[in-house]
Amino acid sequence: MTADVWLPIPPDEIDGLPEGPDYRFWNGGEDFPADPADCAFYVVPYMKPSPLCVRPLGRMSNVRVVQTLSAGIDHVEPGLGRLPAGVRLCNARGVHEASTGELTLALILASLRGIPDFVRAQDRGEWLGGFRPALADKNVLIVGYGSIGEAIEDRLVPFEVARVARVARSERTTARGPVHPLTELPALLPEADVVVLSTPLNESTRGLAGADFLSRMKDGALLVNVARGPVVDIKALLAELETGRITAALDVTDPEPLAREHPLWRAPGVLISPHVGGPTSAFLPRAKRLLVDQLNRYVNREPLRNVILTTGASTG
Repeated sequence: MTADVWLPIPPDEIDGLPEGPDYRFWNGGEDFPADPADCAFYVVPYMKPSPLCVRPLGRMSNVRVVQTLSAGIDHVEPGLGRLPAGVRLCNARGVHEASTGELTLALILASLRGIPDFVRAQDRGEWLGGFRPALADKNVLIVGYGSIGEAIEDRLVPFEVARVARVARSERTTARGPVHPLTELPALLPEADVVVLSTPLNESTRGLAGADFLSRMKDGALLVNVARGPVVDIKALLAELETGRITAALDVTDPEPLAREHPLWRAPGVLISPHVGGPTSAFLPRAKRLLVDQLNRYVNREPLRNVILTTGASTG
């Protein structure tokens, strides 16, 4: 039985790894640390381009688990067809909720309270006073109510928002209230002062925030994207931003990184952060805890957490 585990974090820096596997460190370097055919458990390098992440998959003929360190799996999906049947793909649920929730609130507050304007005024030595919108008493719509959406709502509660509406692929009820299906999104958008996108990227969400979606947002509303860049139709967003009707705060764009001459940099009413929702000081300890837990489960033949799909399995 193959026993190699490929880790993007040096194994001697992770306390609690189970004995048994041969741990190999690979964080996307040109040379593989061992024969990919001997890898049983592949932990995908974090924040690396998709072609690099999937490069070894075609040679991993004996792999049983592919574990991402991101909440999304879109960067490894192009390589899944190269894998044998029965491989479990797991995401990093539990790793990024705190950091992404923090950044979401930071983007909302910075946009509403005009922090970018204050920074520019400080550079000019200008005292820029005046009234600004508050988050208090606002209606917030979270589109994509998984664990990150829940974490965002956790952090919204102390800010005295008027209402949080929740949307996910399918309808359900939570302790905080109902989660509406995507089919109800058109009716919910006109009521929201702040719309937060935290969906995974798949065929149903690619281009979700297009011209129709954006046109349904109320005048003066703020769009916040902490999901994936292609969830938003950038051309449609630029058209709305140019009118000044809505504003936006984007941690992700399409493409990434934005070229220096891209018009989104200079569009009015937009705040851009360079895809930093996950990479913070909170990442490494949570990622290590996830890997220790998953690998102990794997070695002890216990059910793995966060299994998104199994290759070759029928989707019904």
